[in-house]
Amino acid sequence: MECKAALFDLDGTLLDTVDDLADSMNRVLREFGMPTHPVEPYKFFVGDGMGNLARRAAPAGTPDGTVEKMAERMAAVYGASWRGKTRPYDGIEDLVAELDKRGVPLAVLSNKPDAFTQAMVKHYFGEGRFARILGARPNAPRKPDPASALEIASALSVSPGAFLYLGDTNTDMRTGRAAGMFTVGVAWGFRPAAELEGAGAEAIIHKPAEALAFFRE
Repeated sequence: MECKAALFDLDGTLLDTVDDLADSMNRVLREFGMPTHPVEPYKFFVGDGMGNLARRAAPAGTPDGTVEKMAERMAAVYGASWRGKTRPYDGIEDLVAELDKRGVPLAVLSNKPDAFTQAMVKHYFGEGRFARILGARPNAPRKPDPASALEIASALSVSPGAFLYLGDTNTDMRTGRAAGMFTVGVAWGFRPAAELEGAGAEAIIHKPAEALAFFRE
């Protein structure tokens, strides 16, 4: 498979964000008088938006209204602390730089709120490196709905079938497959390779540099 553009998930693919997400959500849980969690479960709590993160972290049976308040509080707490421990995964900056050098159009699609997605990509990778950056927006369906992935393909004037879609969760695999993109699971992220394979990953890579094999030099 030879691809002409690359679409990246953010959390668990480009950036290791789990420690800051866990610290922020645990602070919210303490504020609401609820038990906290170690970091590892957060790898399975995240990936489907702030509301679902709050719901999964809260005790079973927590009222919807309380979960909504927790999600709002999480947005505020996380907004003040996402720079604490978050970093690009080893090899990611080299991958992004090499693809950019080859003239490959790059994009990011996340279920993280759009304001966070925009700020984090620009903070860690600079302005202009990614041609399109989309997070969760009020009037756009979230992944695994393929609408935003297809929006990116249209904006970059690249056929969906010419995209390499890189992600670390079953949500990403389902999104990429639904969009008709070549969908690759990254083994360095939050979820095990078995989950990615079960969700339709067409390949699994273990290091960022392995993604270069899908592009012309």
